[in-house]
Amino acid sequence: MNRWPKISLGLRLFFLYFILVGMTAYMVSKTVIQELKPTVRQTTEETLVDMANLLAVLAEEDVANGKLSESRFSQLLATYGQRAPQARIWEVGKKAINHRIYITDKLGIVIADSWQQDVGKDYSQWNDVYLTLRGQYGARTTIEDPKDPLSTVMHVAAPIYHKGGIIGSVTVAKSNRSVQPFIDLSKRNVLFGMVWMSGLVLLVGALFAWRIHSALNRLEDYATKMGEGEKVSKPTFRIFYEYGTLSDALEKMRNQLDGKQYVEEYVQTLTHELKSPLSAIKGASEILQMPLPEDKVTRFASNIERESDRMQSLVDKLLELARIEKRLELEQVQPISLKQMVSEVVASADARLSAKLVTVSIKIDENIAVLGDTFLLKQAVFNLMDNALDFVYSEGGIEWSTDISKQNVRLSIFNSGPHIPDYAMPRLTERFYSLARENGVKSTGLGLNFVEQVTKLHQGTLQVENVESGVKVTLTLPTL
Repeated sequence: MNRWPKISLGLRLFFLYFILVGMTAYMVSKTVIQELKPTVRQTTEETLVDMANLLAVLAEEDVANGKLSESRFSQLLATYGQRAPQARIWEVGKKAINHRIYITDKLGIVIADSWQQDVGKDYSQWNDVYLTLRGQYGARTTIEDPKDPLSTVMHVAAPIYHKGGIIGSVTVAKSNRSVQPFIDLSKRNVLFGMVWMSGLVLLVGALFAWRIHSALNRLEDYATKMGEGEKVSKPTFRIFYEYGTLSDALEKMRNQLDGKQYVEEYVQTLTHELKSPLSAIKGASEILQMPLPEDKVTRFASNIERESDRMQSLVDKLLELARIEKRLELEQVQPISLKQMVSEVVASADARLSAKLVTVSIKIDENIAVLGDTFLLKQAVFNLMDNALDFVYSEGGIEWSTDISKQNVRLSIFNSGPHIPDYAMPRLTERFYSLARENGVKSTGLGLNFVEQVTKLHQGTLQVENVESGVKVTLTLPTL
């Protein structure tokens, strides 16, 4: 007993889709959020570099003259540090200046400070000043409160040049706490957008899962009613064309199973094919029961023999087809020399070739071989030869040839003769379908069907085409 719960295919697909969307949303949001903080800080550092270099150019003259503390520039720095902007950047308010600017001389002594608190102090030990005064990129991040990870301050310095030498440095500092609100806002927006987008994607997935489930239910209902013998219309699908193909296949199967296109046609045609020779045999036997001259007795006895042979041929070929259709694959395979096989078939048809004065040419390399069932493939070649003899012109020609590629061997037979009518081309391999021969007699209509079944069993294809001056039939078979 199966203990697993029955879960519909649509629901299973949605669960899988849900897991994939959830994992993707989680990984993407996690990656984006992790990259937000360093990206914002990198952007902030780049802005501080520009600002420090601008101030270094503006402060050059006053620092060189040693009058920075008394200059207009120093007063402007102090005024800048005391400003209280009333700004609102997106959803974040800004009411204080977060930048701190200080300038040192070439010894690292602070000579100007926008906060007016460290003038005169020695900052030469700090990396921003120490490295800058030595011509390197000076930057540092210092934490003000070890217990508060957000209390870090970023310092970026730029050298003050005068006559090719460094005479001081300008440092611009900014607390990382001032940019944290923007980071938090971005995180919320990313999470909100990811949740909203995931919900929308899941909604679309649920819609598709529902459509798949409903389509399967329609197909299941159609198959069930069809199996019960109900007359039900074939379901149509505008989006899922695969279901439309399956629906067409079920419709075709129904037509075949209920006898419309398979059983009725098969039985009726078989009955018709047997009825004709039976009627001829019955008529000839009734006539033979009356006194007749010797020549007429021989004539009607020949009719009985000919019609009996026709019935025997029909029954034999039907049995051969039945055996082939039951086989899913070849049981015994071996290398088959195509030239040898064709030569044997041509030799067996010598009497008919002589009667019609037909010439045969075999253009097949002795080294060409295929892997297959010798008996079945030879019977198929016999059928092709018989067909060619039925339609070839008297004193005409038949030509066997091969064409080989890396994957396939194409075995072809050409016969000079009338072209096959266009209306008959699609039906040539149907059971019992036959065209009248030169003498007006029809065959059993099973020969090409047998050839097609044998070819398919050998994983090959059959092609019949009209060519110049005749008809060409090609068997395409896999190479060894």
